[in-house]
Amino acid sequence: MAGYADRPWLPRYDDDLPHDITPDTDDALAMVAATIAANPDGDAIRYVDSAITWRELDELSDAFASGLLADGLSSGDRVAMYLQNVPWFVIGMVGIWKAGGIAVSINPMNRERELNELLTDSGASVLVCLETLYRDVAASVVGGTAVTRVFTCSELEFQTGNDPRLFPNQERIRGEGTTDLAAFCEEHRGQKPPAVSYTRDDIAFLTYTSGTTGPPKGAMNTHGNVTFNSFAYREWCHVSSDDVVLGVAPLFHITGLIAHITLSLCTGAPLVLFHRFEPSAAIEIIERHRPTFTVGAITVFIALMNAPNASEGSCESLTKIWSGGAPIPPSTVKAFQSTFGRYIHNIYGLTETTSPSHGVPPGGDAPVDEASGALSVGVPIFNTVVQILDDDGKELPAGEVGEIVTTGPQVVKGYWNKAEETANALPGGSLHTGDVGYMDDRGWFYIVDRKKDQINAGGYKVWPREVEDILYEHEAVREAAVVGVPDEYRGETVKAFVSLKSGTTVDPDELIAFTKERMAAYKYPRQVEILDEVPKTVTGKVLRRELRDR
Repeated sequence: MAGYADRPWLPRYDDDLPHDITPDTDDALAMVAATIAANPDGDAIRYVDSAITWRELDELSDAFASGLLADGLSSGDRVAMYLQNVPWFVIGMVGIWKAGGIAVSINPMNRERELNELLTDSGASVLVCLETLYRDVAASVVGGTAVTRVFTCSELEFQTGNDPRLFPNQERIRGEGTTDLAAFCEEHRGQKPPAVSYTRDDIAFLTYTSGTTGPPKGAMNTHGNVTFNSFAYREWCHVSSDDVVLGVAPLFHITGLIAHITLSLCTGAPLVLFHRFEPSAAIEIIERHRPTFTVGAITVFIALMNAPNASEGSCESLTKIWSGGAPIPPSTVKAFQSTFGRYIHNIYGLTETTSPSHGVPPGGDAPVDEASGALSVGVPIFNTVVQILDDDGKELPAGEVGEIVTTGPQVVKGYWNKAEETANALPGGSLHTGDVGYMDDRGWFYIVDRKKDQINAGGYKVWPREVEDILYEHEAVREAAVVGVPDEYRGETVKAFVSLKSGTTVDPDELIAFTKERMAAYKYPRQVEILDEVPKTVTGKVLRRELRDR
């Protein structure tokens, strides 16, 4: 069993890093109010070439909350946000809290089937989405769900440059039966919703994860989870109102929600957003806004290194960089440091740990496992205890490989309306992560494998069965098996093995295109190999390990 306080050697990396922290509040909305009051005229969001002050964020979120309440939203109702990295995401989330609601974050890459699944499971009565996403996806879905009101907005709002690299769509498209979010907020501008407060066990948002058992599950990230890890980022990474946060992680993802949005709401550090990540535009935005802190998947930093306009000084303002969500090759860390002179610290966590449970302390480099070449994901953060357990639940000593089990104030209380899955993954409140790793004799943790077959493609989680189900919809496919295979850019990518029905033929590229049309972009297989037979055990179980070994 290991917690941060068990690391007497850590102060050599940072004498100021405490062993335990106590957030100022367990209420994320109270955290926001304190930040707004401290600097109302400072920048809250810097979006491409424009800025929104804390006062404006407060007024717009007040207006949204007031309008939701006038519409009949009740305490605990769910409001889904189907958006890219735009200011409305932040405004909407704060407004939902002010109205007493629960925010539901939805991946903007999700297609009809996936969106329907999440709206149905969450029971969301309100949907906030981009106009283009409504036109292309949501318009054909919402009628069959509990959604009674759809607000649409545009990525073109709050900025003036209309850079085609960031905004390939340059038109406004109001969907029939939808409400323009900006007009709605203007209608209610100047109104203030009744005061609302939360306890640490109240749900702040639902974040969906495939976890280790297949279908999406809504992790119930509470106000206590959110405030703790917002303050944990603040203290661990030394972020203050003097910093500027670069929002490169998707805001719907737990990293974007905590390491970008709520860290900014906690510290008062402006949050830099630019709709979608595009490397050359990102370099220009970094040089313009001089952000000092960010957390992103390693693919972000690879892309920055390879941007055509990258130079040695492009990232000099970024003095505090962490990366999580996908394995980090040590060679990439060295290459980034050689290119920009900045070290990338590893950080590790899950949706169910509300972002970090482990991190590399500032000021020091993570060790590399000599046997596997894996870079350590760090040590447990404040107030967090981590165990390595064998299959029988017995704790293992340093150096032995087992499942990582995490206990701490950032661990969610369960999954939305899924008691059995909650009991399986969180017995006694400790999270059985499904990740396999070990702790060395100095307390550094390493991830060496996955307990289940989940694929981690550039920080996005993919469940093989979902991809297989789509492949089975193709008329020529007899059997399908999907695994994760190493990929230099994404860390891991999706590969499908299929056997065909007798008398049929199909090209692998056709199968790739077939799945691409029906799934989020990160899920469809980049590789398809056609076999005479998919290898199976005598009981019919697919031998995934044999396929990976191929």
